[in-house]
This record gives sequence, C-alpha cells and structure tokens, in this order.
Amino acid sequence: MPGDNDGGSILVKLDDLLHERRMTLTELAERVGLTLANLSILKTGKAKAIRFSTLAAICRELDCQPGDLLAYADPTAGE
Repeated sequence: MPGDNDGGSILVKLDDLLHERRMTLTELAERVGLTLANLSILKTGKAKAIRFSTLAAICRELDCQPGDLLAYADPTAGE
C-alpha cells in the first residue's frame, strides 16, 4: 500500500513466512482469532492499519519478529 506522505510503501511478507513454516492462511487465522477475509487483506498488502495485538499474535504463531513480517520499500533507494 502506498505511503501517504512520501511515496514509500509497507510490504507485508506474510506469504513468505507462511510458506517457510508450511502453514496455511486458514490455519493462521484460526490460531490468531481473525477472519480469513481480514487476514487475506493483510496478506495482499491492502490493509491500511494493523493492531499491535494482532501483530503480536501473528508473530507469536509464526515465531517471528515484526520486522520479519513488515518491510519499508523506499522508492528513492535506487536513485
């Protein structure tokens, strides 16, 4: 999703983490208590926000840090 101020974007690497852990999105949704639809919105990068409690639950279940799940893409980095 594009950044509001600087043109940068936050990348969600949920798909990669799920693949590495051989876990389905459905299984993660059940474990963290989210609907599949809401988790899918996050996975596709269409979410505008994420609660810290949700982020913590995902990190707990995937045994990762928030930085493993989210990354900042600076569009000017290649210049």
